[in-house]
Amino acid sequence: RFLLASSGGGAAGSCQATLLQRTARASRTLGLCLAIGSRWVHLRLCLECGHVGCSDSSPNTHATKHYHATKHPVMRSFERGEDWGYCYPDDMFYETRPGG
Repeated sequence: RFLLASSGGGAAGSCQATLLQRTARASRTLGLCLAIGSRWVHLRLCLECGHVGCSDSSPNTHATKHYHATKHPVMRSFERGEDWGYCYPDDMFYETRPGG
């Protein structure tokens, strides 16, 4: 269902099973930025728990902070029309295959 592409040195491994087996339990929240009155550039969804956090292009980088706090390895874009994600431990981006 997913295509994996290294973004710089990580070997495929620890996230492949997660990518193939998990589905997002998405909470339809705007994440921590809204709660603190901040702005965001893009939102990211944790595929482990459904937490929504802002991207690394945003001032607070809540999605990456969530990974460091929880070690939940895989996130995906929470933006309309985007169908890709990222595995933190493997430093690997993925995209859903057409029809997958």
